[in-house]
Amino acid sequence: MTTRPIFPTLPITLLAALALTTALPAAAQDAAPGAIVLDDITLTANREATDLARSGSSVSVLGADDLADRAGQPLARSLSRLPGVTLRQSGPLGTTGSLILRGAPAQYLPVVIDGIEVSDPAAGQPSYDIGGMIGQSVNRAELLRGAQSALYGSRAVAGVLSLQSLRPAEDGLHHHFGIEAGSFDTLTASYGATLRRADADLAFQVSHIRSDGFSARDERDGNFEDDGYEATRLSFYSAYALESGATIGFNGFWEDSTGDFDDFGGDVTGTPGDDYNDRESYGLRGFAQFQTGAVDHEIALTRYRIDRQSWSNGTVTPFVGTRTKLSWQGATDLGGGVRAVFGADTEKEEAKGNGDARLNGVFVETTTALGDRIDVTTSVRRDDHSRFGGFTSGRVTAVWRAADDLLFRAALGNGFRAPSLYELFGPFGNASLEREESRTHEVGVEKQWGDSHLRATAFWLRANNLIGWDQLSTNCASAQAPDGWPGCYVQKDGTARRRGVELDGRYAFGAGHALTASYTFIDNQVDSEWAKVPERTLNLGAETVLATGTTAGIQIQHVAGRPNDMDDFTTVDLLVSHPVRDNATAYLRLENALDEDYQWVNGYGTSGRAIYAGLRASF
Repeated sequence: MTTRPIFPTLPITLLAALALTTALPAAAQDAAPGAIVLDDITLTANREATDLARSGSSVSVLGADDLADRAGQPLARSLSRLPGVTLRQSGPLGTTGSLILRGAPAQYLPVVIDGIEVSDPAAGQPSYDIGGMIGQSVNRAELLRGAQSALYGSRAVAGVLSLQSLRPAEDGLHHHFGIEAGSFDTLTASYGATLRRADADLAFQVSHIRSDGFSARDERDGNFEDDGYEATRLSFYSAYALESGATIGFNGFWEDSTGDFDDFGGDVTGTPGDDYNDRESYGLRGFAQFQTGAVDHEIALTRYRIDRQSWSNGTVTPFVGTRTKLSWQGATDLGGGVRAVFGADTEKEEAKGNGDARLNGVFVETTTALGDRIDVTTSVRRDDHSRFGGFTSGRVTAVWRAADDLLFRAALGNGFRAPSLYELFGPFGNASLEREESRTHEVGVEKQWGDSHLRATAFWLRANNLIGWDQLSTNCASAQAPDGWPGCYVQKDGTARRRGVELDGRYAFGAGHALTASYTFIDNQVDSEWAKVPERTLNLGAETVLATGTTAGIQIQHVAGRPNDMDDFTTVDLLVSHPVRDNATAYLRLENALDEDYQWVNGYGTSGRAIYAGLRASF
């Protein structure tokens, strides 16, 4: 195998920009005299709220301000600008979309919405189809990188993505309204309300989007039929503080959508063109938080169900999956600067026609403060799967705050993924499959000054015992495979490896001006069948606030070194917003301003130049 150096592939322009940023810390300090920067927190890295400066894990957070003015834009587009993230979208909004983190396929990135895991239990290799999720539906996104099975169990091999819906941010009753219209006859509308008072937090939001879309299979290959999308989503949240000091709550969401797609043959004149997916899903979560002595407790019961029907040429294939989970978590200070978090959970997955499986787990995590500068976190989890037995996961992270504005991080851990019910018992299943196993480690450094920062992380990942497709195999244990359809899921030989570098920087200067950059290099060391991703992804951005209050921004994305001889591409997006009243903002978003022809997935189309206008208001 020929290996290539990582660092020489960095674009000269990015190195120059980051070098300039590093050389000007004093200028950044002077840019915002008297500014107060609130400490960011992570909710996932240690399973409870933790200052990012005290987390040894690599975490990215997108808040409401980061997602503003992108109501109808696919959420995956915003996430694809984070370090380490690659998007795979098979056409317009509503077609199959997945996120690949650090080169690991989507089934290794569990997605949690409002405390409810939404990976599809009935899918072949369960993951969350993010292709229809829009920015309007999310108030906060947190991406945790690295093996996290020691805290989150099966599937958390690459990391965890946590999404949060609308939440109260201030006391009183507040209304939130948004509307956006634009290319492809796209219309998005939403309404939300939040209420915060001494003993209660309440939130409700409903949104609807409709778009005629464009051909999922690339129009340059002769495809001509638009593939549209329509979806309605509702979310709610409630939490009540009791006189005893305990808090009880209930939250959930419901979504119904219809999205057209193209089969492998594309659009053919004279055919009905009736390929589409109907999806209806809901998630419910009830929780209670209370204290006994020095121990904080949280008990939660969640339920997720997805009913997915795929129609193609008049034939429907149904997929119905459910996940029910009961969990308990405790946390306490042990003294001497040691904090312990511990818990247990039991989860049952069911896939209609393919049986069920139960996964039980217990975990313990301790965070030790070694003086004022170092935090070390160790985590151990034991899982027991009803189909193939137990597995022990571990994780160790450390952060050293060498100075108030200089941090060093390190993390290592292992992970696993249990075979899905479809892989075990579906038409091409193999009941003898065993779990996949992985190991990751990373080291990083972060430099801060004022409202500016620069982060660099090097990571390594290896996975073995992988489950893949073997076209020649005739050992399908289920014996359900249709006649003339050879092949089934098998354990693949070899090891899949990924290594790479992530860079992430922001330089704030003047009053309301900022430059941003992120860069990812991934060395695709493939000894076994696994996802293929671009070698290099560069994101550049600039934003300025004018004296009139108008905000103008530009975002550039360049993707290069692509697999299967796919072309490199560069896209440019522009955004302008202006406050029309104290509580209302109008905006204009121009996507793919240079009308670049490109593909995320080989053979599938993407949007040409598109324009969207919107209005958002709170009162």
